[in-house]
Amino acid sequence: MCGILGVMATTPVNQLLYDGLMVLQHRGQDAAGIATAEGNTFHLHKGPGLVRDVFRTRNMRALPGNWGIGHVRYPTAGSAYNFAEAQPFYVNSPFGIVLGHNGNLTNAEQLKGEMFRLDRRHINTNSDSEVLLNVLAHELQSAAHGYELDVDSIFQAVAGVHRRCRGAYAVVALIAGYGLLAFRDPYGIRPLVYGQNETEAGTEYLVASESVALDTLGFKMVRDIEPGEAVFIDLNHQFHSRQCAQQPTYAPCIFEYVYLARPDSVIDGVSVYEARLAMGELLAEKVRKNIPVDEIDVVIPIPDSSRPSAMQLAQTLGIPFREGFVKNRYVGRTFIMPGQSMRRKSVRQKLNTVGQEFRGKRVLLVDDSIVRGTTSREIVEMARAAGAIKVYFASAAPPVRFPNVYGIDMPTRAELIATGRTDAGIAAEIGADALVYQDIDALKQSVTTIRSDLTVFEASCFDGCYITGDIDEYYLDAVEGNRGGKAAKSDEDGDGKASQQLVLGLAAGGQD
Repeated sequence: MCGILGVMATTPVNQLLYDGLMVLQHRGQDAAGIATAEGNTFHLHKGPGLVRDVFRTRNMRALPGNWGIGHVRYPTAGSAYNFAEAQPFYVNSPFGIVLGHNGNLTNAEQLKGEMFRLDRRHINTNSDSEVLLNVLAHELQSAAHGYELDVDSIFQAVAGVHRRCRGAYAVVALIAGYGLLAFRDPYGIRPLVYGQNETEAGTEYLVASESVALDTLGFKMVRDIEPGEAVFIDLNHQFHSRQCAQQPTYAPCIFEYVYLARPDSVIDGVSVYEARLAMGELLAEKVRKNIPVDEIDVVIPIPDSSRPSAMQLAQTLGIPFREGFVKNRYVGRTFIMPGQSMRRKSVRQKLNTVGQEFRGKRVLLVDDSIVRGTTSREIVEMARAAGAIKVYFASAAPPVRFPNVYGIDMPTRAELIATGRTDAGIAAEIGADALVYQDIDALKQSVTTIRSDLTVFEASCFDGCYITGDIDEYYLDAVEGNRGGKAAKSDEDGDGKASQQLVLGLAAGGQD
């Protein structure tokens, strides 16, 4: 899970990209980067940390140009500590390309070998995004007419990417001398939308991971980019789009609706907020069957993602809804913090109880999901310490029993609390008196209720069915082996991290 932006504007875009990345900060806190284009030159600044920490006034001044892309990184492949893997990535041949990627390629190792043996391209990091960039660069070189590109050859190159790359990818890229390119994998696993803004100087375009970026930046949402579709905005602000995949299938990641996306976003025509309300209503029926309703005094959400579901659950069951936890908003999301020790340490710093909402009460805690169980265990302990006489727990999502290989950092089965445990066993593990999970069919129904023609989802972390059809036990074992073999790095090692500012001189529209 990362956040990406691409802008073709009529005025300088550095502030626009910065503001957009701030809105998408929930999609990645490990690193941030912005690349802008001015004439024949790309300007690039990126570094580790939050957007507000990576960019200073001097950095913003060094990012001139009316078109550009931005990226916030959440590590899913490679190393969480390796600055070289911060995005956007740049390659100078052909034409000069800067690229940002959200998702994860499942055949990155195979492609890396092909890049060296067949395409004569060197991959310098462990990032699958750099592999994707070089695949695109090679396909553009193959599709070009001599040293020139046109719209047909650009879309032909994207079709080549679809033929070679497997997995999840939503992409924004700048092609020097030509324009802004954005495309989505043939299953549409990771989200991508675009909007426009009419100005006296012409139409401006914005591509983003979530519609909330369009709303806050003053752009009118046009639509989602379809699975397999590519859009290209040239330097004259002419908009082009084409379906580049042979057999596209709508199969968005259902975890976007559960947790990843902001509630005020609309993804693939579905309001995330409305989907979470529906999850709560359906979860209420499951709770009713498993816990006597008169045994619950109050429903309390675990902020923030679960709040709509908890609110609707409480209303459906006729139980008071209360805010029992106060969140410190200056602590990062624990789900995307590397290392169990850091995750445990941060839970108490992130949440504190409102004692009167727990004291002497039988409480039902509602969370969006339970992944590793570390946070859930700490929260149950906090509820009991605050005086709760019984603590029930409900998850708006089914048990997470399988690794996700499409861009969410939960690849090791040993890390998942639901692996090898029954619901009762999980309840005992987190210290709850009872635990109720959403059913997978009900979770899907919460989305299809809003958009009836959206019936296929990437839900592998719940059901073990990998939509791309190329994941087997051998692949999962290899992923887990690579993850487990990486040396841990201490917190103190981060003190020497530095950002990087680059100015890349390029020949417009061709090679020297």
